[in-house]
Amino acid sequence: MEKRWVYEENPSQENILELANSINVNPILANILIQRGISNFDQAKEFFRPALEQIHDPLLMKDMDLAVSRINAAVANEEKILVYGDYDVDGTTAVALVYSVLSSTYSHVNYYIPDRYTEGYGVSEAGIEWAMENGCKLIISLDCGIRANDLVKKAKDAGIDFIICDHHRPGAELPEAAAVLDPKREDCQYPYKELTGCGIGFKLMQAFALANGIEAKKLYSYLDLVAISVASDLVPITEENRILTYYGLKVLNHKPRAGLQALIEVSGFRSKIDIQDIVFGLGPRINAAGRIKHAKDSVRLLIANNEDDAESFAANLNEKNTERREFDLHTTDEALKMIDESNELQNSKSTVLFKNDWHKGVIGIVASRCIEKYYRPTIILTESENKATGSARSVKGFDVHEAISACSDLLEKYGGHKYAAGLTLDLENVGAFQQKFEQVVSDTIDPELLIPQVRVDAEISFELINFKLFNILRQMAPFGPENMEPVFVTKGLKLAGNLRLLKEAHIKLFVQSVNGGPKFEAIGFNMYEFEDRLRAGEVFDMAYNIQLSNFGSERYLQLMIKDIKFATSNSHDTSS
Repeated sequence: MEKRWVYEENPSQENILELANSINVNPILANILIQRGISNFDQAKEFFRPALEQIHDPLLMKDMDLAVSRINAAVANEEKILVYGDYDVDGTTAVALVYSVLSSTYSHVNYYIPDRYTEGYGVSEAGIEWAMENGCKLIISLDCGIRANDLVKKAKDAGIDFIICDHHRPGAELPEAAAVLDPKREDCQYPYKELTGCGIGFKLMQAFALANGIEAKKLYSYLDLVAISVASDLVPITEENRILTYYGLKVLNHKPRAGLQALIEVSGFRSKIDIQDIVFGLGPRINAAGRIKHAKDSVRLLIANNEDDAESFAANLNEKNTERREFDLHTTDEALKMIDESNELQNSKSTVLFKNDWHKGVIGIVASRCIEKYYRPTIILTESENKATGSARSVKGFDVHEAISACSDLLEKYGGHKYAAGLTLDLENVGAFQQKFEQVVSDTIDPELLIPQVRVDAEISFELINFKLFNILRQMAPFGPENMEPVFVTKGLKLAGNLRLLKEAHIKLFVQSVNGGPKFEAIGFNMYEFEDRLRAGEVFDMAYNIQLSNFGSERYLQLMIKDIKFATSNSHDTSS
């Protein structure tokens, strides 16, 4: 699939040189930092040396004082507290964090995760009834609840208060809860809006700790859970999220809780864990329990206190993940075949597919897989509880939640983010929804957004690539949305020998400027289609990341290819 290279807008040369001189880096690095909003010495110091002292006062969040007062009242009155969370990684890590902190000082705490298949996403009627039957007087909902007005009212009528901790967009009216913690509330002045559900749970426990004399150091030991939620939920790794993730990775790599240590071992990781390891290794395994059976298995792992239990729970999740992968591959094959065999679907601006026997637990993954081949907003639907239920994923720059909202007359419920959402509708409305969603997308999407993009930070020559540059780039981590690993472009390259095709899909080669100079090893995953033209000696431009590679005791810099454009190809270079 041809990609569009989008170059970040360059700041003025004067500003670049001023920052370069003040922090003693080369202008290339100063340019990249300014593109990311870092324009002076103090901002650079905060960015390169994140400190937990920089995180915001939790009491700046609307209703935080009410939430802490209600928890303290529950403790004083010995009321039963139920920690309720969604079944994905963000929800289960949030439940594990809040449950662990509260239960360490108070005994009347339990947790509840809804069943994906019988209860669906978010606060459920079954969950409220469980709380009633078990005498709970306070429910703390995490990563859900912001649109559960009717069920929160039902709980209130039964004498159960809610504290809602959510990061999804509120509806027109907030639920009648004792406290609603959501930075996306219009009346919430909290300085950072992109916390995860687990992140908001952490802020609640931070405020609770401040009010009850609990040492901050104890709370910071739970940041490994926050880091996993941030990486897995694909929220921006900026500002407060970046600080929490930075320190969460330190916990994860030096003293993770027993369950995460066992999960790291069963996942086969031998080196330092980074964001990519969470996204592609730990996160899917934590998610697998809720996708295949029940997410309470994930919580059991995350709150495990001894190694034997942790190893048993981790092995269980690993097994579930293997099963999930089989469903995923089979469903993806069926979905892609549907598109391949339909001229109408191939020529559409969106993809909406429905099959009643697809596994509900993998439809979100399948939507992402379809986007890899057909780059456009995608919704995968299956049948559950006599309804059509689906997961939506989007392309960079397009708000799929807003597009779904425009079809709300056909939906029973929906919710989510700009790039990922969930929805439920009557089976008889599936055809009408497919047509209307396609119309909405066709009317609103910029055609350029249907061409996948590679965002380029800077164009450089190979002479500038060295360990000094790499070591400073490495300090810009953790990388993720809105702080992606820098991408460079070098033009006028040639094959410098030893091109290999690995597993009939990946290429590994040495590259060099046509004018000579240093050679670098480069690897491109799933880029087999470039092999023939590279072997033919065509001159090309290359977009890539710079990474460290090890071979025995040897350490060297390797280029991870993002895309290749041949000199004879039509260019899709643009500036942002």
